[in-house]
Amino acid sequence: MALQWLSLIATIWLQCINGTNTNFPCYSSKLKQILNLSQLQVNNLAFASDAGKLFGWVSGVAAAYLPLWIVLIIGSSLGLFGYGAQYLFVVSNQTTSMSYIHVFLLTALAGNSICWINTVCYIVLIKKFPLDRQLAIGISTSYVGLSAKIFNDIVNVVVMMNNFSTEYETAQTYLLLNAILPLIVCVMVSPFVNDFNFAKSRKIGDGFFVLVILTITTGIFAMVTSLNITHVLSSRVKLSTFVGIIFMGVFLIMPLVVPLVEKVRETIEKKCFIRVDTKGHAVSLEKEIEWQNEVKREKGEYGRQMVFDGVVGVKIMLQKGDFWLYFCSYFFGATIGLVYMNNLGQIVESRGSLSATSSLVSISSVFSFFGRLIPSFLDYCSHRKNYRISRPASIASMVALMAGAFFLLVEESNISLLIGTATIGLCTGAITSISVSTTTELFGTKNFGINHNILVANIPIGSFLYGNLAAKLYKRAGTENGNCVGAKCYETTFIMWGCFCCLGTLMAFILHRRNKTFNSHVIVEYTVCM
Repeated sequence: MALQWLSLIATIWLQCINGTNTNFPCYSSKLKQILNLSQLQVNNLAFASDAGKLFGWVSGVAAAYLPLWIVLIIGSSLGLFGYGAQYLFVVSNQTTSMSYIHVFLLTALAGNSICWINTVCYIVLIKKFPLDRQLAIGISTSYVGLSAKIFNDIVNVVVMMNNFSTEYETAQTYLLLNAILPLIVCVMVSPFVNDFNFAKSRKIGDGFFVLVILTITTGIFAMVTSLNITHVLSSRVKLSTFVGIIFMGVFLIMPLVVPLVEKVRETIEKKCFIRVDTKGHAVSLEKEIEWQNEVKREKGEYGRQMVFDGVVGVKIMLQKGDFWLYFCSYFFGATIGLVYMNNLGQIVESRGSLSATSSLVSISSVFSFFGRLIPSFLDYCSHRKNYRISRPASIASMVALMAGAFFLLVEESNISLLIGTATIGLCTGAITSISVSTTTELFGTKNFGINHNILVANIPIGSFLYGNLAAKLYKRAGTENGNCVGAKCYETTFIMWGCFCCLGTLMAFILHRRNKTFNSHVIVEYTVCM
């Protein structure tokens, strides 16, 4: 049981450093000046980071044949090479010898590394927590929403300690950190992602309750420190930054309390917790999974044409109408949110508040964190009350809220920018978390690594289309030199993105109607041996 929890904590730490692409807005403007790039080229670099997901299915194939720890090391090594090579070019002042295509390909390679780490995390949680999949995945993936803040805080500490003042030095720090930190963490946690026999007769709800409380507390702390962006004295800035990074480290270590407590309970109780059905008969984990699957079939949770043994290959999946509805609802929803966050640096710059970029990136990151956690919290509460909201309906509600946020961003005010950014981060995070469980419910778990990576291939497609659309509209609204200042720079873009989100809401609602909501679970009680 302790190893089961350690595997969850390992994925939490992996997700904390797996959002290297989310801090791109923090140094995109600096990279634009260093490499003398146009706005369109900067947008294409944001696309390149997502373009690696086009080959994310390779990580799913690798995970089917290789030990997961090897898949993890391969993924982090790709990031080391992708970001490390860019760092070496910048630090050696050889940017003139580094062509744009070099930067593009290296960024795509680094973006692909994220898919490898994500694949390992998802497979570990699906295998280790088959009865509490959404809870485990939601808690773990919520921490990727803190990646940008964690990287920003570390960079701020490094910058202050070394008295860095130039754009070159700040960009170098981000690139170096993106290269080495994921590799360090992957090597550290690799022993805990291997296969092992998990406990088959334990109630684990109490552990999740503790983790949810710790996760919410961590998110609140991150949000408060992100909003605290105004200081008068430089000494207060330094003190706040150092205290913030220390406390964040403490919060990330605290989940280790759960496996320690579980190990003590496991030793004392000697397997006294037993799963029983409503008639008082002992139930094995395998039998309970079978019963839950039976309920899902009867209530239509899997979808009308689901292969109930979970064996759905790519060819079969691509022939299903549900897949394309699901693909389009994601494409016209979460993907637009991710593109917005990739372009946040340029959006803030156009509003004349470039200094606030890192703060807004941290805010979007923190609200993305809460967004990823909300589905798990609702799943935990609804599981105890024996009902659950349809996941496609949840996606539809989040995409509808995003549409309203984009329409709000049309107004030229700092408060609308703050609220809109927070809302988009919240909804994008929630959809990302929900999508993992939605994929397993619609198409099974056996080929999850490949199936889900094919779904998220819509992200680079959307990044290219939406990003280039935004860049062209930005250029049209700007001056002859291509620069643009004011709300008009992205006004038309926000209106179009809001309309696209309305279309995504419709797609998700149709998917919900095609798949009946399942409102009951197998009733399982727990008794304690006295």
